[in-house]
Amino acid sequence: MVKLDIISDPICPWCYIGKANLDAALAQFPEHPFTIEWHPFQLNPEMPAGGMDRKTYLESKFGGKAAAAKAYAPVLEHAEKAGLAINFEAMQITPNTIDAHRLIHWAGIEARQTLIVDLLFKAYFVEGRDIGRHEVLADIADSAEMDAALVARLLASDADIADIRARDAHSREMGISAVPTFVVANQHAVPGAQPPDLWVKVIGDIIAQIGDAA
Repeated sequence: MVKLDIISDPICPWCYIGKANLDAALAQFPEHPFTIEWHPFQLNPEMPAGGMDRKTYLESKFGGKAAAAKAYAPVLEHAEKAGLAINFEAMQITPNTIDAHRLIHWAGIEARQTLIVDLLFKAYFVEGRDIGRHEVLADIADSAEMDAALVARLLASDADIADIRARDAHSREMGISAVPTFVVANQHAVPGAQPPDLWVKVIGDIIAQIGDAA
């Protein structure tokens, strides 16, 4: 098996699109060689704990409503290509994602990490839920057959916050400044929401190399 580390943030639309593109390629290789692990990266590490009104956030980030709309036009185009719906109208809050990253970490312990990532993307981009709220995260955990009561207790504590921040900092120290970033076999970094065709080539090359070495 080949390790595929994915550095992402569950409120990053390019991460949502990048995962869909990767999934489309993986579907062509039922016996693909990847072991996937998700790693934290906060797009907005200074976001208030309760999040921020999304309209206010976008307009302050991009310099006005028109600039925000222009910045998101490529997102809509690539999301449509990937077969994804993004319900921007439903997204009222831009959350702080430290707790969502803690949930992803705990899901990894139970081999449910990719499922939780999928559910977080769906909750935020399709359902417009505030994935910074503990009750929302506990409900998502329950949907993945995790112990929602335990997750709620952990979220109410400081469990693993320092670890998530340290891992985020480590990625930045390694030179990662944008997500998604995919790291293949601890060696090759693939930045951005790459198209399925690129992943098909990468997977095919890896399978061929494994076959040659057998």
